[in-house]
Amino acid sequence: MRAPSWIEKDMSVVVDDVVVRFPSETDDLSAVPPHRRRAARLARMIGRPYRMDIEAIRGVSFHVYEGEHVGLVGANGSGKSTLLRVIAGVINPDRGSVLASGSPTLLGVSAALLPHLTGAKNVRLGLLALGYTPEQAKEAASAVAELADLGDAINRPMNTYSSGMAARLRFAIAVATDPDILLIDEALGTGDASFTERAREALDGLRERAGTIFLVSHAAQTIEEMCSRAIWLHEGEIVTDGPADVVALHYRNWAWARAHGDNEKAQRLFIQAKER
Repeated sequence: MRAPSWIEKDMSVVVDDVVVRFPSETDDLSAVPPHRRRAARLARMIGRPYRMDIEAIRGVSFHVYEGEHVGLVGANGSGKSTLLRVIAGVINPDRGSVLASGSPTLLGVSAALLPHLTGAKNVRLGLLALGYTPEQAKEAASAVAELADLGDAINRPMNTYSSGMAARLRFAIAVATDPDILLIDEALGTGDASFTERAREALDGLRERAGTIFLVSHAAQTIEEMCSRAIWLHEGEIVTDGPADVVALHYRNWAWARAHGDNEKAQRLFIQAKER
């Protein structure tokens, strides 16, 4: 796709009017838009759920420059992970487009590892899927195995691994990439507590090598610590976009009020954030 003429040379990612819809079924009339409730009632009368499309992302637009670390923050169901997958090219939008200066790498979405193969063979397979040459994969394999720290289990089939062991191996393979645009979903599991420090160090090294980073989180503190800019999403729309500390403060105050049942204050804070 040819880039629009207004795109500047040092832009890394442009998200332009993106809409993503997912099919859904419901028996709850309150969840159906008023202009569709007659059809929903008819569907219920004949014993069928009403089928409709849910907009997970609603007309989202923004652009990111090279070197920016952007946090996507919001409550569960706000569309953060869906947007990340649109940027990665895993999900095609129903409307709009995403342009990128390089190939985005979504951490955690790597090669489909084969359970009947050993961990060591899956390491090699995963590295090849990340674009390593056979020689490069052979050289890098020991570092990946060391990070995963599976001991002799690296030579056993993956179908003998616990879920934590498998997560550690997938993580170790994923961070072996050298991305221009790095996408991190905080939901990525990394195994037991003893692995946490090595995983954090590996992520820090990966962040230093990447030109542009997107990090998904519902924790304001994580966004403040790891990002220079933040975008708050709510029900598929952008509430506010700006410096990470400012956006995180708005989101933290809103989330606190909401968690404590002060809906009036939460609504007031939400409006203030949207109007900033």
